[in-house]
Amino acid sequence: MSRVTRRRMIQGSLAATAAAAAALRPTGLFADEPAGFDAGLTPLGKVKPVPSADIETSPLGVGFEVLDRRRFDPEKAYPHLAELGVKWARCQTGWNRCETTPGEYDFTWLDGVVDSLLQIGIRPWFNLGYGNKLYTPEKPDDTSVGWAPIFEEKPKAAWLRFVGKLAEHFADRVGHWEIWNEPNISGFWKPRKPNPADYVAMVEATAPVIRRAIPDVVLIGGAFAGIPMDYIRGCLEAGLAKHVDRISYHPYRPVPESRYDAELAALRKLVAEHNPKIKLWQGENGCPSVGGPETDSVGAMSNLPWNETAQAKWLTRRILTDLRLGIEHTSYFHTVDLVGYRGKTNYKGLLRGKDYTRKPSFNAYQCLCALFDSRTKCRSDMVVELIGVEKVHLQEAGFARNGRGMLAYWYPANLLEPWATRPLSMKIPTPDGAAIGEPVLIDPLTQQVFKLPRVKKTDGGLICEQLPLKDYVMIVADAAVTRS
Repeated sequence: MSRVTRRRMIQGSLAATAAAAAALRPTGLFADEPAGFDAGLTPLGKVKPVPSADIETSPLGVGFEVLDRRRFDPEKAYPHLAELGVKWARCQTGWNRCETTPGEYDFTWLDGVVDSLLQIGIRPWFNLGYGNKLYTPEKPDDTSVGWAPIFEEKPKAAWLRFVGKLAEHFADRVGHWEIWNEPNISGFWKPRKPNPADYVAMVEATAPVIRRAIPDVVLIGGAFAGIPMDYIRGCLEAGLAKHVDRISYHPYRPVPESRYDAELAALRKLVAEHNPKIKLWQGENGCPSVGGPETDSVGAMSNLPWNETAQAKWLTRRILTDLRLGIEHTSYFHTVDLVGYRGKTNYKGLLRGKDYTRKPSFNAYQCLCALFDSRTKCRSDMVVELIGVEKVHLQEAGFARNGRGMLAYWYPANLLEPWATRPLSMKIPTPDGAAIGEPVLIDPLTQQVFKLPRVKKTDGGLICEQLPLKDYVMIVADAAVTRS
């Protein structure tokens, strides 16, 4: 008989434990997650999706950009968008596509986009840009992306004529207009280096042209790449707040919550010093579903090893973080993967670019759209009390919908590292107007609704034991919100 050493016994025990854990790992969508706590929840059904046309108003939108460069087929996307539940779509106006002969404007392609979106219950808002090869003396490529037509009189005059014609044409259909895109980075501000004074000069010249055609227009300035405080400060000192009604920004980052609260507080304070009426829009933000140096992925964060599951998780955290912080409008970039973008593919779409099938991120966003339209209000008085743990970096956000409460919670983990679900117990306040009479748990990634077996009702709240703490948003709610 061979002698079994203590070391070999431990190794064998570890191997057996690993094998057992592997057997417990979920398959399909979550196959890449490590084994973890199993809450043993009983499924009750799914959150019913709500078409965009059936939602009156909502802070949630989606990117419908780069049609000025023909990077996807909108006709294949409309049926999916109609069922998504967003109320807004950001569209780029494409001067270079609208004016191919000097002084002649063809808005037919843009009419089709605007009318199709309105027909399915989605409000288009315009991102106004870019340049035009007819007028830019540096003779850029055909798309003229990023070329600012304000440094010489001829292109500037042509730009303002185009803006006037465009505003007159869409005055009765598009009420929100954003001036330029990411002027603080060189890729979108050419031929000179980015400069706040130059950008504000463009806004100062462009804004009155739009307001003459659309007196009640909502003008959006900035569209900043990231939250570049020094550049924004320069824009405000140069007078940006005198010309716009909203300021937008694009906070790309692998961990959505990273530094975000502090940056947003500083931005709000700075903007309020110049014009307290201005509200903030998160105008463009997305996450790839394919990434890494060995792939054809391109665009923000494409160098990191993303997959479709991580993208869906990221989306839930981006959207709920913006809602938690009271952002007036938040937009997910993009509707569909952009095949052929810079010779590669930008994989941030909710739909796969090759066949327009839905990714897990589409299903997650569809679930959030059904729950977080404008009838859902953020509640700052639903601060949870953790039970049985001293410290955990929990993100939480309380809401009320039609008098019923919802508590979103998650762990802000790095989505590119392994995460195992773990148990969490907490007391959730249920103040007036946020009752949770029939508590359920909602998983946006699967749209699944679960019964919560370990719940105790107390004065002014619920004690929920052994909840699953995941690296994406889970929602404790009154079951009534899943049916309204």
